[in-house]
Amino acid sequence: MARHWSSTAATRFLHDGALMEPTEHNRRAWDELHRGRPNPLAGETGLPPQVHRALKALKGRRALSLQSGSGEAAGALAELGATVTAVDDSEAALAAARERWPSILWIHGDVQSPPREVQRGRFDLVYTGPGVLDRIRDLDAWARGVELALGTGGDLLLFDEHPVARCVDGLMHWRESYFGEGPHGRRLGQVVSAIARAGLVIRALEEYPQAHGNQRHHDPRVPGSFLLHAQRP
Repeated sequence: MARHWSSTAATRFLHDGALMEPTEHNRRAWDELHRGRPNPLAGETGLPPQVHRALKALKGRRALSLQSGSGEAAGALAELGATVTAVDDSEAALAAARERWPSILWIHGDVQSPPREVQRGRFDLVYTGPGVLDRIRDLDAWARGVELALGTGGDLLLFDEHPVARCVDGLMHWRESYFGEGPHGRRLGQVVSAIARAGLVIRALEEYPQAHGNQRHHDPRVPGSFLLHAQRP
């Protein structure tokens, strides 16, 4: 299956052990959780336009949404025709998402090391969006998990904030070293190398400027986000 993607979706529903009934309490917990997770790419709901352009037809295909959060991206993949499984480490977020999209299979698990039930080489697409690099402690372990989830010819699409955006303020001053080793220090080269070491083939790496009105008040000449496309041979 040659890839550049475009999407599609029908989905299924399965409980992940501890059932959380959709309640007003769950919805409030989800709201509180996500208010506490600032997203510099705020305003991107569902799938960002860059991801939409990279997708090919997903009808009849299986997609895995890693770090599904609010479930918007998983829901968008489902609406585009894929059979979707979504993984997140927040029970509250999963409960709220499950209520909105009951046909999707929502699994509670660590995106750092995806649950074994998704590491069976059966997905045509693994998608992970904004904020994922903040949550990964070990890039190599995460990349191996993605590789195990994908079937032969399956694609990884990773869309996230550009690492440079963390280092520059709104006045174009460097506030941090791009080569620092802080808790969230991730260089683009490290991400690409980890994915390559896992045996995936890098097909494309696109970088995008900051959008006008962005949350960090960056000059549009500063890299704002990136999209990496890799494939399991």
